[in-house]
Amino acid sequence: MAEHTLKRFDEELERLSATISEMGGLAENQLAQSLVALRARDTEIAEKVIGDDVRVDALDNAVQEQTVKLLALRQPMAIDLRVILSSIKIASALERIADYAKNNAKRSIVLAQTTTPPAAVSGIDRLGRLVLAALKDVLDAFAHGDVAKAHDVWQRDEEIDQVYTGLFRELLTYMMEDPRTITACSHLMFMAKNIERAGDHVTNIAELVSFRTSGHGFDEMRPKGSAALYAAGNTP
Repeated sequence: MAEHTLKRFDEELERLSATISEMGGLAENQLAQSLVALRARDTEIAEKVIGDDVRVDALDNAVQEQTVKLLALRQPMAIDLRVILSSIKIASALERIADYAKNNAKRSIVLAQTTTPPAAVSGIDRLGRLVLAALKDVLDAFAHGDVAKAHDVWQRDEEIDQVYTGLFRELLTYMMEDPRTITACSHLMFMAKNIERAGDHVTNIAELVSFRTSGHGFDEMRPKGSAALYAAGNTP
């Protein structure tokens, strides 16, 4: 490639990374605000989370368009190819995280009209904060190509699973002890599962940060808690 062509290629790769970083910031904010909506029983915040999902989708589409253009016109090799391929997958993971936040915001609107056990809401909030912290750290790892930090996030998936499992059992206990809580706790169960799955996508991003930098993921088996025992289905 001529020098000016190489410079243009580098600029396009930087623009792609910037788009993903912007998308990550939006997804992080969506998840954070969905937790606020639940804690505060604030339907206006929940509605804003739902409405803002289109912004994340638009950035996801922008990433797809940029990667297709780079693959078609530049025919990248080696590390440049890894950057482009991992970008597609990272954007997809961020889009799913934002979707889970949107789904939880929808359920928080329903819960605002019901009586929910305060301790159960606190449990959801604790789980959400763990995933939110992991998302923030993995986005920092992405921005700086920090494989060590990404590995730390990857290892924290086990703690998220363990907290989810404990919360699942707690919600079951509430429903068995007081049938009047069944509706609210059912919504909270789905919300907990959404957050746990968002955590799985954060872990996937951590692996992709390693891949785009070093050419491989992490050698160990992914640490998992017992959340797989409670793999309840998710709803759109």
